[in-house]
Amino acid sequence: MSASAADIASRLVRDYVDETPQRLKVIDAYMAFCVATGLVQFAYCVLVGTFPYNAFLAGFGSAVACFVFAASLRIKTNPKNAAQFSGSPESAFAEFVFCHIVLHFIVANFLG
Repeated sequence: MSASAADIASRLVRDYVDETPQRLKVIDAYMAFCVATGLVQFAYCVLVGTFPYNAFLAGFGSAVACFVFAASLRIKTNPKNAAQFSGSPESAFAEFVFCHIVLHFIVANFLG
């Protein structure tokens, strides 16, 4: 009963494509974008330098916070988690947007 890593990976991808709703796939793509943005900013900081440091902290913190907000949105809009959360997916999206607005005010304030 041992399966190879390739078999496990192909089944994982197949199940993700077949069983994950389109709305969650869009959120997953946004989460991947947030991770890529954070990695690019971190690589730039390592390779080029940290001047201005506030800008790096604001950008990297924003990427991390956006990922966390998207993870919360994904959990709340997943149909399999409907019994655990009260409220509609629309209210979860409204919370997501409100948190982003507050976050970007904080980031703009932190930049000076």
